[in-house]
Amino acid sequence: MKVLIIGSGGREHAICWAFSKSKKVNKIYCANGNAGISQVAECVNIKPDEIDKLAEFAQKEKIDLTFVGGETSLALGIVDEFENQGLKIIGVSQKTAQLESSKAFAKNFMARHQIPTAKYKVANSTAEAESYLNDFGENVVIKADGLAAGKGVVVCQTQTEAVSAINELEAIVGADAISQIVLEERLIGKEVSLLLFSDGKNFAQMPPVRDHKRIGEGDSGANTGGMGTFSDDGLLSKEQLQKITTEIIKPTLEGCETEGFPLRGILFLGLMMTETGAKVLEYNIRFGDPETQSILVRLETDLLDICEAILNQTLDKLELNWKKGSSACVVLASKNYPGKPQTGDKISGLENIKEAIVFHAGTNKNEAGDFLTSGGRVLGITATGENLEQALNTAYEAVNKISWDGMQYRRDIGKTI
Repeated sequence: MKVLIIGSGGREHAICWAFSKSKKVNKIYCANGNAGISQVAECVNIKPDEIDKLAEFAQKEKIDLTFVGGETSLALGIVDEFENQGLKIIGVSQKTAQLESSKAFAKNFMARHQIPTAKYKVANSTAEAESYLNDFGENVVIKADGLAAGKGVVVCQTQTEAVSAINELEAIVGADAISQIVLEERLIGKEVSLLLFSDGKNFAQMPPVRDHKRIGEGDSGANTGGMGTFSDDGLLSKEQLQKITTEIIKPTLEGCETEGFPLRGILFLGLMMTETGAKVLEYNIRFGDPETQSILVRLETDLLDICEAILNQTLDKLELNWKKGSSACVVLASKNYPGKPQTGDKISGLENIKEAIVFHAGTNKNEAGDFLTSGGRVLGITATGENLEQALNTAYEAVNKISWDGMQYRRDIGKTI
């Protein structure tokens, strides 16, 4: 079978890697990919937002299955277009994608279906947003409504900070993303991400995972797209998982079906485990990055079989198997990230990595064949182990063999559960 992956980051490298293990897949394309991805797939020079060109390529090359990595393509309606042309694709429809592309839509959806989440208000202007601040006290979270590449959320501890956040949001994420502004009460607890495959009626959970968003150790400094993740079964108990299934997963999927946009693809639940139980911080409707790296290295079931079950609505008949133990992904980033990153630096030491898996997020090659940095997040060094300590040790041993000018990473991934 021929498979096409849409995207160019570490998440897409992990997806390509997972498909490369399938005996049923004999050709993998990635649009537009990166230098690391080119080791397991043929990279195609088409951007994820060029929907017509992607569909034309899929038709021309007789692609059997397309898998969408990121949210941009989904929000633009790539699934609707591909399905209209009779092409098989894994991802949600444009209407379903509103669960991620509009935070206001998502919060109102949760309210309609009594899904536990933070108290909130939606403002249509900065002035209106400021007028709502007294409803939330000192601790308030300010969110841009639209897609903002992980930069549209500001956690504030004072009203002064909140006013600044409201007025600075447009400069950070652009006018389109703040057509509406969502204000939320700040929830206290531990964050956990729970992802699942869904065929519209049935679902299959993935192992829980935790992301480290801030650039600095001890969760300090600016927010990033994610500096590392770890997957460990101890993150959620059986009782917590059962409650999340009953109170969040089933009402979400039933709500999507009731409202006419069944969720076929992947649902990502960003959860806060509060004293009163799990509450939804956000919905994503695709794999996360770098959560995917920590999850897929534990997947033992053929990813292609899962995709076919989604398309055939037979997920309930497929048993998913996961490697026991834990996994961890440590992100190596360029100098100045999450600001404008320094790029073009030669990466040394990759040939010395044996036990860990190196997923490329932002790399290209020079004429001599050397890997160079080409983005903010560059590599995701990922490993599994019988327990979290073993997985982390293996990942960090590999990290210590890699270097480039200005390379930065967190040394405390997975250290605080």
